[in-house]
Amino acid sequence: MKTHEKYIKRCIQLAKNGLGTTYSNPLVGSVIVHNDSIIGEGWHYQSGKPHAEVNAIASVKNPSLLKDATIYVSLEPCSHHGKTPPCSDLIIEKGIKKVVIGTIDTFAKVSGTGIQKLMNADCDVIVGVLENECFELNKRFFTFHNKKRPYIILKWAETTDGFIAPALTNKREPVWITNAYSRQIVHKWRAEEQAIMIGNQTVIKDNPKLTVRDWAGQTPVRIVIDRSGQIPEDSAVLDQSVKTIIITSEQFKRENNTHLIYEIIDSQDNLSIEICNILYKHNIQSVIVEGGSYTIQSFIDKNLWDEAKVFEGSTTFETGIKAPVHKGNLISEQKIMTDILKIYQND
Repeated sequence: MKTHEKYIKRCIQLAKNGLGTTYSNPLVGSVIVHNDSIIGEGWHYQSGKPHAEVNAIASVKNPSLLKDATIYVSLEPCSHHGKTPPCSDLIIEKGIKKVVIGTIDTFAKVSGTGIQKLMNADCDVIVGVLENECFELNKRFFTFHNKKRPYIILKWAETTDGFIAPALTNKREPVWITNAYSRQIVHKWRAEEQAIMIGNQTVIKDNPKLTVRDWAGQTPVRIVIDRSGQIPEDSAVLDQSVKTIIITSEQFKRENNTHLIYEIIDSQDNLSIEICNILYKHNIQSVIVEGGSYTIQSFIDKNLWDEAKVFEGSTTFETGIKAPVHKGNLISEQKIMTDILKIYQND
């Protein structure tokens, strides 16, 4: 079993190369081993492109070794025709008889059928190696399909005295609490997730771009809550550089175009729930809720969050807008120069 764990760990490592680029597909890595030596590796890097198993098999220089090899894969091989043919069929076609799988794919179109197909073809299948780690790898994918909502990451920065923003500012620009290194990490996170969300007060006060600038990667879909139509016309989020969804009321709905999409919402009590439904409709598997405090707290109060990433800067405001309050479990803490980053999990 230790040997199996070693190669599944490698599968997980490979799969993470696709973080931020595989939507709407899961992250998957695959390794092919012959006589305890890796002869092929691959991962899935973009929806519509070959899956991890296909890339791993294609990388084997001597295909005659496949019939005596073991293929390791972090997620159950698919069994249905989507944008690409079933990976389970390819494994059978290549004569690979030993298959080790990290976790079952709970997606309804797979959900054990890939494993059953392999077993029906007389493959020796082992399932559940580093299962928790493999499930964690695809927490976004599984949350979206099992809970019918995106994986929700709350993110904010607070001062040492517990404020998220100063009381008043005359400038329409961000008031930085964290250092440049922490801000670069935030841009890395943006490149890894599918969407980013803020309320209209953050747009009015800070005029953020919500783009990826300090890291290489794709800018996420921008989500702005503006029920009362208060966002100024010159706001950076309205520049149509990337897809932006404005959540508003019927009264303030404008005409949709290529990059600006308006979604109507009427409820106040179930605002966060309705937002999740809208994001699910748009096939958004993960979202970073960046602010402000009222928006973040509304998701906490409805228990609609999975992770909270909280920076504590070295500054103080003494007065201002208080940081959100939550009861998450602290799972990691690290110092980033003058800042402290704490990551919480919602059980």
